[in-house]
Amino acid sequence: MEAEEQHTISDFEEPDQDIVGTLMGYTAETVEELLGFYEKHASEVGFSIRKGNTRFKVGTRIVLEKTYVCSAAGVTNNGKNKKKKVQTVVPVVPKKERKPRQVSITRTQCRACLRVKMNSEGRYEVVNHVIMHNHDLTRSQWHYLHRSERQITEEKREAIETMQKSGLSSTASFNYMAIEAGGEENLGHSKKDHLNYCTRLKMKQIEGGDAQAVTDIMYLELEGDPNFFFRFRLDEKGKLRSLFWRDSMMMEDYGIFGDIVVFDTTYRTNRYNLICAPIVGINNHWNNCMFGCAFIGDEKIESFVWLLQTFKNSMGGKSPISIFTDQDAAMNNAINQVFPDSRHRLCVWHLHQNAITRFGALKRDPTFKKTFNYCLYKCVTVVEFETNWRSMLQQYELIGEEWFTNVYDLRENWCPALSKDFFSAGILSSQRSESTNHAIGFRANRTTSLTDFYRLFKGTIQRWRSTEKQAEFSCSKSVPSSALPLSGLLKHASEVYTLSLFRDFEEEFGYSIATTAKLIWKQENTEFYVVSIDEEPWSAQRVTYIHESQTVSCTCENFEASGWLCYHCIRILHLHSVNRIPEQYIKKRWTKSAKSSVWNKLENEKPEEVQYTPWRQTMARKYYNLILKSQSNEETRTLMEDGYATSVSLVDELLASLNVSNTDDASTTETSATTAPETSATAAPETNATTAYETNSAPAGAHVTTTSDTSVQQATSSEPATNTATEPPMVLDPERCTTKGRNKRPRGPFVKKKKGKTAAPPTADFGTITPNLRLF
Repeated sequence: MEAEEQHTISDFEEPDQDIVGTLMGYTAETVEELLGFYEKHASEVGFSIRKGNTRFKVGTRIVLEKTYVCSAAGVTNNGKNKKKKVQTVVPVVPKKERKPRQVSITRTQCRACLRVKMNSEGRYEVVNHVIMHNHDLTRSQWHYLHRSERQITEEKREAIETMQKSGLSSTASFNYMAIEAGGEENLGHSKKDHLNYCTRLKMKQIEGGDAQAVTDIMYLELEGDPNFFFRFRLDEKGKLRSLFWRDSMMMEDYGIFGDIVVFDTTYRTNRYNLICAPIVGINNHWNNCMFGCAFIGDEKIESFVWLLQTFKNSMGGKSPISIFTDQDAAMNNAINQVFPDSRHRLCVWHLHQNAITRFGALKRDPTFKKTFNYCLYKCVTVVEFETNWRSMLQQYELIGEEWFTNVYDLRENWCPALSKDFFSAGILSSQRSESTNHAIGFRANRTTSLTDFYRLFKGTIQRWRSTEKQAEFSCSKSVPSSALPLSGLLKHASEVYTLSLFRDFEEEFGYSIATTAKLIWKQENTEFYVVSIDEEPWSAQRVTYIHESQTVSCTCENFEASGWLCYHCIRILHLHSVNRIPEQYIKKRWTKSAKSSVWNKLENEKPEEVQYTPWRQTMARKYYNLILKSQSNEETRTLMEDGYATSVSLVDELLASLNVSNTDDASTTETSATTAPETSATAAPETNATTAYETNSAPAGAHVTTTSDTSVQQATSSEPATNTATEPPMVLDPERCTTKGRNKRPRGPFVKKKKGKTAAPPTADFGTITPNLRLF
């Protein structure tokens, strides 16, 4: 080929009328440049291309010759050429053969192709270009469906991953990108490509074993949060038995709102049938706050004891005042062992859900459900409860029914009238227990892996904390409105309580207006009253008031159980012209300032990150607005692309120069460090190393030992390590990460071992390898 007849790619950077003709004689520095030009040619003409044969230089990966063919080249494989399996002599159970998939014939032995070869100058040259096709070409409005024109670029991958992390489904993220691009034809990939990439992304996250992946995530969380805490236990076969984790904010929340704990073990939504046990509390806005979460393999006492003890250790040994659980004897025994001073009570919501399954034909009787709910929630006195319960059993012929008899025997654990002597935050006396437990149900199903569940868990926690911040903001910027005049006690309540708690106090204040108070006895500075609502004799309660200390107490014990004054006490305070709630009756956990110390602490930490994040958001917003402004005009789009390419080049050059300088500094430091005596690095006893990797400051590459009960634990810096076991370290073997469970579920999408090859045993490295884990 003569030099004057050759063309370089730079001569034809933009498509013109010649692009639909022959490309013979075109040269470029790389094969990829010629491929890009051939893709433009195929797009203009109306066909799709794919890679053909490649010839390399002997002993290297240098391409000498490359062929690209039309996607209709060759013949369609109809399955006839597949090798049949050799039948064995031993009879086997016949398996149902899958019906072969019907594949449309798309290949017509088209001979259109482009052959590229390296010339004597070391450049790649088009030496053969067949432009004739033996099939119909594609209409111009369908060109975007060509396989060679569909590609998920790096920018698209990052956008898809971000949308998946935010909780969007694969279909929703595709629809969003298609709308933003102005239609599917402008997006550059099809919906099938999008869904396939999302599936591959999900498979990549659990590659090598689901248990391995989730523990790797835990170690990454530990790097970013020094107070992150997690524990996991293994059995003698290296299978994962239990897993518990909590972050630093959960510990802060527990320190403030840890007087009430709701422990729900009725959630089994994951592919391994593990029991999910979220540990939830109630914050000052009457919203849920998470204290920790765990997976356990069974409901035995030993498993619950391990979980509760681990939770207690992670919280510095603090015990809650009240623990609400479902009906579980093993859980009750475990709580008595780990939290002997806490009050174990049954969650009324779970009790109600269990009762529905026992109603039978009574489900269709609306009066029975109303009567049963009254016994569960609204009985104020013991006499009232006993009377209504016996009346219900007699009216609906339930005397002798085993379930109702057992529930009655446990009445002290759930009946509001019998549970006023301890703090319950109002859970027992109201139907708020339903919202507390209903919100725990994460958006997961029985095919959800541990990795996916952890992602959903983090999304739920972020949503809860975002709601909390919004509530805190509203309390700081607004004053609650009321149908009653905001004065005296009601005004003081609006100043100290959160908006949600003010509504509770306002309700009690409204009831107090309708009450009458009768002085029945007076002794020095102490007065005794009977307060009741007219025409409701069951509401009568005895109230004691001491003038000097402004001490008021009521036999209904609402303050002791809920943390805010009842209408009986409010009536007496108002009677004595007390315009402010006495300090001893303002429970800090319900006030606006309950978490102010935590917000102040976070405000003073990590100032560099606080400055960096808004800059990134500001720049992203600016560029996004500029893109929207430029997308409707071709010249502005070209200007944006040129500016982007220039910026990328300048940033890469600057980063490269910075990396070179950092490398030089590191090599200088390493040279000076090697002059130190080698003995100093090995002088520390091995026991110190053992203690180091059992804390949050564990060095990368440290081996993990197992305790006598086969539990492998990762401790926080606030908890001293006590494990001195000397058994050989356990390392993760990805081949043993199975999904074999008690229900014998099918194997999950884990890495398969290639036949005939023996994989080298992995090393125990905290950065990538955790102890040997297998799922149930």
